[in-house]
Amino acid sequence: MTSTPEAVAPPRIKITYQNVVNAVFAVFIFCGMIAFIEPSPYDLLVFAAIPVWVIGGFRIHRVQIIILLLWCILEAASFLALLPYWDESDTRKYQFTSFYLFLTVICFTLFFGQRTIERANICLKAFTLGAVIAAVLGILSYFDFSVFGIELIYDRVASTFKDPNVFGSYLILAEAYVLQALLLGAGWRRISSLVALLILLLGVFVSYSRGSWGASIFTLIMVTVLTYWTSESKATRRRIAIMSIVALGATALVFIAILAREDIRDFFFQRATVQDYDEGATGRFGNQWRSIPMLLDRPEGFGPYRFPKFFGIEPHSSYIGAFANDGWIGGLTWILIVLSTTYIGFRLVFFRSPYRDLAQVAWPALFSILLQAFQIDIDHWRQIYLLFGMIWGFEAARLRWLEQRRRAPEAPEPMATDG
Repeated sequence: MTSTPEAVAPPRIKITYQNVVNAVFAVFIFCGMIAFIEPSPYDLLVFAAIPVWVIGGFRIHRVQIIILLLWCILEAASFLALLPYWDESDTRKYQFTSFYLFLTVICFTLFFGQRTIERANICLKAFTLGAVIAAVLGILSYFDFSVFGIELIYDRVASTFKDPNVFGSYLILAEAYVLQALLLGAGWRRISSLVALLILLLGVFVSYSRGSWGASIFTLIMVTVLTYWTSESKATRRRIAIMSIVALGATALVFIAILAREDIRDFFFQRATVQDYDEGATGRFGNQWRSIPMLLDRPEGFGPYRFPKFFGIEPHSSYIGAFANDGWIGGLTWILIVLSTTYIGFRLVFFRSPYRDLAQVAWPALFSILLQAFQIDIDHWRQIYLLFGMIWGFEAARLRWLEQRRRAPEAPEPMATDG
């Protein structure tokens, strides 16, 4: 008598509190790719994501107190600068948007300080999926296959965003993530990462955002150099070198094919040059220089979003904008936030720890955008608050790991549930 094999039960999905938190945050981060409607799904989901996470409790590491205090000072300075102009609806709306983003950076800073590896990987995957979809939709609209009514803005792609500059720079974190996967991955992961990277690069290209072009190139070079520099294996370094050449070659072939079209080539060279609105006393850079003596005489600044009332356009520099919107206290606090994060970011990417690979994705993306902030306003870009939170969360996790190593030198490396 032959026995029949027992049926193998399908794996059951285990629903736990942490799985719910992970799922809610994954959807929340993914929805960041939709920004052309207000309120966006991202704006609405924040009211679900933060409470669901908070009810489980969290820990604050002493290093996080530094950055949290700086963010609180910046926000307090912003509201003080708002008080004289409370009746101006545009000014008030701008400041409350800043306050909402302030709440998200506080949340992200604490969120990534625990279960760091698990949460960072989930959020990076969700972000990258959203970015690739946004890039595909943007590329389709550029080549006259518009989906969901997406249209070009002065022959430039904004995709699911309102501004081509914001769209182009939004893709940078995803580029860093898939490039690292290409350099360190194997098998099909390399192929899928290369395809995703080409899609994202093409998305940045058709945004025709000069700042996004520069930040994208800078980020990719930085990720490649850091990954190669900190690799402890000759075989890995050789693989990184080979995959870098493959990626560069594939990218060159794609862009040579695109630039073969005369209309695209002409518009590319037109965008690559200095624009009329950049030059002159009333141009982008002229306004910035003219505003400095005025701000030196105004410790309180101009007030949130009041720079255009003096110069007709926004400052196109988040560093000047910080002093204009938030006064001297806010401006100096913003600079302290940037400088302290820069110190922490570079320490993370060079210091050997379980969080170094993650930092080598997040920090190049944030650093390139902070450099880009010298010539564009990034104040309300959602991804920078996610990236600030990641960097300080990684640092809190790294310090906890060091403290644990000192107490128990033989302790295993942290896994997905670290921190």
